[in-house]
Amino acid sequence: MMETLEGTDLCFPQLLNTSCRKTQRSHSETILTYIVLSSISLLTATLNLLVIISISHYKQLHTPTNLLLLSLAVSDFLVGLLMFFQIVLIDGCWFLGDLTCTLYHVFDYIITSASIGTMVLISVDRYVAICDPLHYSTKVTQTRVRICVCLCWMCSALCHSLLLKDNLEQPGRYTSCTGECVVVIDYIAGLADLLLSFIGPVTVIIVLYMRVFVVAVSQARAMRSHITAVTLQCSVKVTAKKSEMKAARTLGVVIAVFLICVCPYFGVALTGQDTLLNASSAAFVICLFYFNSCLNPVIYAFFYPWFRKSIKLIVTLQILKPGSCEANIA
Repeated sequence: MMETLEGTDLCFPQLLNTSCRKTQRSHSETILTYIVLSSISLLTATLNLLVIISISHYKQLHTPTNLLLLSLAVSDFLVGLLMFFQIVLIDGCWFLGDLTCTLYHVFDYIITSASIGTMVLISVDRYVAICDPLHYSTKVTQTRVRICVCLCWMCSALCHSLLLKDNLEQPGRYTSCTGECVVVIDYIAGLADLLLSFIGPVTVIIVLYMRVFVVAVSQARAMRSHITAVTLQCSVKVTAKKSEMKAARTLGVVIAVFLICVCPYFGVALTGQDTLLNASSAAFVICLFYFNSCLNPVIYAFFYPWFRKSIKLIVTLQILKPGSCEANIA
């Protein structure tokens, strides 16, 4: 009887001596966490799938900037799928085996790193568009953007496969009890990864967008003080500038929301205070980190008319009509 009572808090009650213990949470807290994570996961996957279909299908949306948004949507869609594995870990117990655990962490690292890398590329794209508009069309081409996106994903996959090489060669080598899902990275390698995958990219993003903000403000002042009598050609240029400025503001919101959502997660890793967090705080930080992937399509829906129109065409199945890829939705 005593053994049965002791076993109720274990991941594997039949393995009293080797099983991990479940995370202690109230029943209502566990149910709430399940509902929140499941909802975020489903919404994230669905909304980002709509972005992927929209940009991939409609030829009018095949622009360099939208290709970067496509890469970001792919990483966010995969985050939505990975969240189902995070739900498995709510009680602190992993039932899917050591190999699956290691692969889950590897893909999580790769996708997160690729997402941050894409954010850097978006910042560079807006920097060139606002600060060097005359050469934007020659410097930022679809071919170059595709190459940069591919390199971003390939470097992320290569670096984190090497970083987690020991864990991949011997899955479960660092587990202390049955039902635990952990991977261990060398301290120096982990520090280098934090520098290259978070601190460095975030610094680049902030510096570039500060520059974009300064130039955008100066251009706005110049346009306001401009003489009203302008030629048609100048008028077209001003309209083009306004379009670029609007895109910069929209993507600025995306990046600002991204930083707000991921900084607490990486801040905990950077300060090494993760052991001081209680279960509720840790769950909040993780939910906020993943919730960013759900917010990006919502931001597009608010700021991009083409996304709202494409959603309407997809939901009403007009996307299945012949020649729909040529539709004017911009």
